[in-house]
Amino acid sequence: MSATRGIVEPVPTSSSAQTSGRLLTLLSLLQARRDWSGLALSERLGVSDRTLRRDVDRLRELGYPVRALMGPAGGYRLDAGSQLPPLLLDDEQAVAVAVALRAAVGTGAEVAEGAARALTTLRQVLPTRLRQRVDALDFTAVVPGDGAGAAVDPGVVLAITAAIRAREELRFDYEPGTDPAPDGRGSSGPQPRRRVQPHHVVVRAGRWYLVGWSAEREDWRVYRVDRIRPRTPNGPRFTPRELPGGDVGAFLDARFRGAADGSTGWPCRGTVVLDLPASEVVPFVGDGTVEPLGEDRCRVTLGSWSWAGLAATLARFDADVEVLDPPELREAFADLASRAARAADG
Repeated sequence: MSATRGIVEPVPTSSSAQTSGRLLTLLSLLQARRDWSGLALSERLGVSDRTLRRDVDRLRELGYPVRALMGPAGGYRLDAGSQLPPLLLDDEQAVAVAVALRAAVGTGAEVAEGAARALTTLRQVLPTRLRQRVDALDFTAVVPGDGAGAAVDPGVVLAITAAIRAREELRFDYEPGTDPAPDGRGSSGPQPRRRVQPHHVVVRAGRWYLVGWSAEREDWRVYRVDRIRPRTPNGPRFTPRELPGGDVGAFLDARFRGAADGSTGWPCRGTVVLDLPASEVVPFVGDGTVEPLGEDRCRVTLGSWSWAGLAATLARFDADVEVLDPPELREAFADLASRAARAADG
């Protein structure tokens, strides 16, 4: 692996440990005060003027802008742009840190502000070749991950985001999987080569997804990035379409809910009256609404990916339910009751 100039220092061996430690001390002194005379630094480090000059040259080789000051005694100044000592990172690690920081910025977590500042600092000290790679990474994090996500090749992410920025059609092979796609379509058996106009890369619950427009199917599609194997070269340039609703997070959320028409609501939504206090229902309805109807009753409006799922969700409250709307929910409760009766008889 190649070393990243400006943020990487080779791991010191036993013979160079003393020199490396002195370099860190010198860097710390230069950060602590704006201007230092050469004599003062030599005395603090316990080295000769010649050794001090060599150490300053080593810091410059690592990318730190140490400027020589003119004057009777001479001196040194660390210009703006470097606030931390060198990190033991190679190129791949530097890009990985940038990806993690950008993901943290998009999650809305408490560390988002600090992650944004850290990403800015990291970007300033990256060499041009790595800065361009980091800048090319364009994705949206909409739900914090739970650690269950599949491993994603950074090179694949870079290839996809590069196609997005260039507005070029992405050509790729897609590996089959056993779990259904976000739009409810399963993926098993040999998969044909895909041609998609890439729109967004999204990180949701630890998994990476590509949202794009399929000209062949004339519809939006969602693909797992860990199953994408890009082909080269890319296809022709295209004019990006407007994503339904304009919010990629809401769009992907709708697909996971089963809404394939681009709407952002649940495909099945109903209203019932529960014989429970509103305070006991509110913690368990998610994005639903609860309206008190007295001390022991409340009106609940809730959505789900299917009528059977909605009926089962409401039945878990272990209370009498009165269906207000729509008739499909009432029919789902009837089917659920029949299944429950057969299970009890069995």
